[in-house]
Amino acid sequence: MNAKTRTLIAAALVLGIASGPAVAHAAPERTAPAAAAQGPSGPGVSAGVPVFSAPPDARALEKAIAGLGAQHGDATAALVRVGGTSGSWQGSSGVADIRSGRAAIEHGRFRAGSVTKTFTSAVVLQLAAEGRVELDRPVREYLPGLFPASFEKPVTVRQLLNYTSGVRAADGPGDSFEAQWDHRFDVTDPRRQIAEALAKGPEFPAGEAQRYLNINYTILGVLIEELTGTTYERAVSERILKPLGLRGTSFPGRFGTRIPGPHNHGYQALTRADGSRELRDVTVWNSSDRWAAGDMISTTADLERFTVALFDGRIVPKALLKETMFAVPAVNDFETGRPAALTAGFSRIVLPDGTEIWGKAGGRHGYNTAIGGTLDGSRTLVYSVNSTDAKGKDMNRVALGVVMAAFAK
Repeated sequence: MNAKTRTLIAAALVLGIASGPAVAHAAPERTAPAAAAQGPSGPGVSAGVPVFSAPPDARALEKAIAGLGAQHGDATAALVRVGGTSGSWQGSSGVADIRSGRAAIEHGRFRAGSVTKTFTSAVVLQLAAEGRVELDRPVREYLPGLFPASFEKPVTVRQLLNYTSGVRAADGPGDSFEAQWDHRFDVTDPRRQIAEALAKGPEFPAGEAQRYLNINYTILGVLIEELTGTTYERAVSERILKPLGLRGTSFPGRFGTRIPGPHNHGYQALTRADGSRELRDVTVWNSSDRWAAGDMISTTADLERFTVALFDGRIVPKALLKETMFAVPAVNDFETGRPAALTAGFSRIVLPDGTEIWGKAGGRHGYNTAIGGTLDGSRTLVYSVNSTDAKGKDMNRVALGVVMAAFAK
């Protein structure tokens, strides 16, 4: 894979689908995709030759995750699953914790970060398919009194899903790691978070630009509770986790701080006053400030099963997928002015050779996660990389290597 391809993948993943607390994400320039195939997992794409017919490059994937551990500059561990009709590969590398040096737990659990949003989006779309919510109706019709009068142009459910609502970011302790570390055990009330964000008024008129912010999905979490009459966590469990048998996936709730079951520790690399390197254990953390936008805990096996079922139309009807998760709104990114790339829970990435990939990445301190694949189901990818700077503005180099190896032809 040449330098141009590597650069585009990195830009697309970091700026298109990477998670951040209050950061707008630029989109890659749109390139005409190659003809996609109608495979057994494809949501209604045109018939033709599968995007991937050869099995995954095992040697390249092994090289991408080789040598991880406390001494590695970018990651202490990685868990990877590549699948699809073209073949499969799975592997792990690194250590479960740097003190003992035990090998990474291949089936361990991890913080999935903003991959949570894809689950949230799927539940909202299920409710739409059931006729319990209309995507193009104002959110205030379902949550009366939530939006203040300053939102003269009503925000629709679809606009929350694809980040074109214009709702501003919620307040937080600050973007620096130390500021967030000091508040890692804070318990956040999502409704108060929403009220503070909406009190600022719109950043731009709804539907006129795209900006990736967690607050959109925090509001969707409240909408799910209103429409289902139960908690967000129970709604996702009853509608997705239990039907698919995702036993390793859970939500910590407002007060949970630990990852249940076997897991690999997450670390943040810091520079001490004397210039030496510290790997601070960030495994224990309260993620209530992310809630329906990013507090899920899962496994690579569970996320792979979810991804295949989603692309196959077994979670959301295929026709609805095509107009939401696999449809980019015709607006520009709010900060960069470049064409939007985000959808209702996914992002569209087009490689220089025309290969079209749809996916979602997430980042919590100590953990970078991603799911994605081609529409025809010939290639899927799920990874969890224990990045030592998971919230950095640049994509983790191990994760980038995994993506490049997984989608190399």
